Amino acid sequence: MHYEPTYESISQHPVPDWYHDAKLGIFIHWGLYSVPAWAYVGMDLGELLGGEDFSDIDPESEAWKTWFAHNAYAEWYLNTLRIDGSPTQEYHAKTYGADFDYFDFVPMFNEAIKAWNPDEWADLFKQVNARYVVLTTKHHDGFLMWPSETPNPHRENYHAERNLVGELGQSVRSRGMKMAYYYSGGVDWTFNPTVVTGIGQMAETIPQMPEYVDYANAHWRELIDRYETAIMWNDIAYPKETDLNPLFAEYYNKMPDGLINNRFIQDRDLRLSGENDNHHDFVTPEYTSYGEIQENKWESCRGIGHSFGYNQVEGPEEHLTVQELVRSFVDIVSKNGNLLLNIGPSANGGIPELQKERLLGLGQWLDANGEAIFDTRPWLAAEGSTDSGVDVRFTQASGALYATLTDTPTSRSVCLNGLQMTDDGTATLLNGDVALDWQQTEQGVVVTLPDELAGAPAHSIKISPQAALI
Repeated sequence: MHYEPTYESISQHPVPDWYHDAKLGIFIHWGLYSVPAWAYVGMDLGELLGGEDFSDIDPESEAWKTWFAHNAYAEWYLNTLRIDGSPTQEYHAKTYGADFDYFDFVPMFNEAIKAWNPDEWADLFKQVNARYVVLTTKHHDGFLMWPSETPNPHRENYHAERNLVGELGQSVRSRGMKMAYYYSGGVDWTFNPTVVTGIGQMAETIPQMPEYVDYANAHWRELIDRYETAIMWNDIAYPKETDLNPLFAEYYNKMPDGLINNRFIQDRDLRLSGENDNHHDFVTPEYTSYGEIQENKWESCRGIGHSFGYNQVEGPEEHLTVQELVRSFVDIVSKNGNLLLNIGPSANGGIPELQKERLLGLGQWLDANGEAIFDTRPWLAAEGSTDSGVDVRFTQASGALYATLTDTPTSRSVCLNGLQMTDDGTATLLNGDVALDWQQTEQGVVVTLPDELAGAPAHSIKISPQAALI
């Protein structure tokens, strides 16, 4: 359809099938902050604030102030550096000297990226079975990852000398994956250098001047027209005086299968409450999930560690294990979500070994069990269990039900509680395509697993035709 520049028109846009089918995307936080690659380790936001529903926490609380002074996100290096007494400020002075400015990282980054090979990244993402990629094109520090036709008016040559946006897009698309771009529309410290010391200050940092509105809109149009972003992945918020409906309509008319995320919020109070005042195709919970199936599409974004940008201080204990990663992913997909899994490369584009190991572990599991993930939809229920207490997650596709056990059972005989199979039904272990004997009981379906169940973080069983709930 043709979209008019009104909320009523663009709100008719459907979530495209490719995004429902994709399930796994790779997020990339890479920029000037990748040169120091440092953030404080040991500050867990959920523990600090006492829960996952951060909107209930007083925006002016000391907990938020403590968080920002000890920010675990390395991509926030510039802001944390400006907070007196912060560990980042202390580290920076010891490493680079108190007079070394953050913006002095520009030539260092541009020298480092000469070694980057976008094809190596794209090959890895393909090997992991990712379906789409989202690259940060401008983070909160305002540094552009491409030589834009609209350069920064406050800092000369404040951009990557290589066209990282275009080069990665070409490599990713040539391997059959979708390419999308992130843009920090709500925060740009080159336009508004207000230091964020508490969440209540976030609204004060959003540039509202007409110069910035034109600047950000021009960049989005460049990412749409020149680079054909598969998703308009905005962050934090957007200037309140902008009428976004014409921009969104232009995008959909050019790319009907494109998507818009939920972070173009313009009302401060709505943002703090977790609500939204603009059209969006999906929501983006960060480092968390949902407890049940969501009617509307959503995407969980998170790093493999506690930071999005590369943090050289993080060790194995700060990174998800392959088992944790696989099980979290299975849970997200069962509840109508996608996982946008972040990597934080070093300045020269190298992907740290701990991150690469986790990615490859996930990819290896998907090689054997991807049928239970890709191109599926939520079932009648997301969660189930076995008679021995192993958690189960359900998905469905093409008339089949997939039951994924999120741990390895201790017995060969396993009852999938609450399921009713048809008399002519079959049960198949996806890893190895092994036909399983089964029988129906009052409690559920009892399947007999192989004598030696291959070691894996989770085990997917295909039931065809689809089972019912007892």
